[in-house]
Amino acid sequence: MSAIIYALTANGGIAISKGAAAMYTGSSAMMAEAVHSSADCANQLLLLLGLKQAKKEPTAQHPLGFGKATYFWSFVVALMLFSLGGAFSIYEGVHKLSRPEPVENPLVAIAVLTIGIVLEAWSLKGCIAEIREKAGPMPLWRYFKESREAELVVIMGEDIAALLGLFVALVAISLAALTGNPLFDAAGSIAVGVLLVVVAIGVGFQVQSLLIGESAAPETVAAMRAWLTGRDEIAELYDLMSLQMGSYIFVAVKARMSEAQDAGRLVDDVNRVQDGLKAAFPEIRWVFFEPDDKGEG
Repeated sequence: MSAIIYALTANGGIAISKGAAAMYTGSSAMMAEAVHSSADCANQLLLLLGLKQAKKEPTAQHPLGFGKATYFWSFVVALMLFSLGGAFSIYEGVHKLSRPEPVENPLVAIAVLTIGIVLEAWSLKGCIAEIREKAGPMPLWRYFKESREAELVVIMGEDIAALLGLFVALVAISLAALTGNPLFDAAGSIAVGVLLVVVAIGVGFQVQSLLIGESAAPETVAAMRAWLTGRDEIAELYDLMSLQMGSYIFVAVKARMSEAQDAGRLVDDVNRVQDGLKAAFPEIRWVFFEPDDKGEG
């Protein structure tokens, strides 16, 4: 949540300053950045909406809750990043290539972009700090690939794209000012658009995988398996299946129990294991336990 607030605060200020600078200077790259930051603000509001919906209690129609709402809105954000951010920036750049216009008062644009870089770096720092609290020293590329927290994946992708986009726009406008050639400005807009499209596709594929359904993180599954096999009530663990549901986990267990004679004691053992598993792994919200004497099926 805090990473989204960081990003929304930074992008709100950046979008306003970029929009004013784009109108004042006539810069294509600056206009692309203004649209990009405005789209980012809308994206972060959608992520907050997704987090709010994910906290709703289960209903008869949605018995497993609304945890995947964060995945849906994260996917919408990826689409907006692709269309409103990337596609518009490319269109704006191509348009200015055919009808180049000089950048007026480039120092204003350069100053706004420099301030934007500082604010985006602050936002990215906040996002990385939250990621470090959850993932420890895990490399960021691995976290992006393996994380089940779609909102942090989206924010990290947005912040990295925004920071790189600001550098590209800064270089493009500086070259246009130094050479007097407005084509550098148009090329900068296209480059920003391509960058956003690449990031949007990467985020989209990652979130798509979560929407389809991913297991809990491998280390979490391994820890659950070790916990179950260490229980005296379980003679043999046949199968363990997990499904990430936003911030919660659904778990299905099939095992041969040590107690095979007394039905009452068997039920007590199953309940004890289920309660213990939830206590050991608070992110588990549902446990379906099937005692069996065969490993197949």
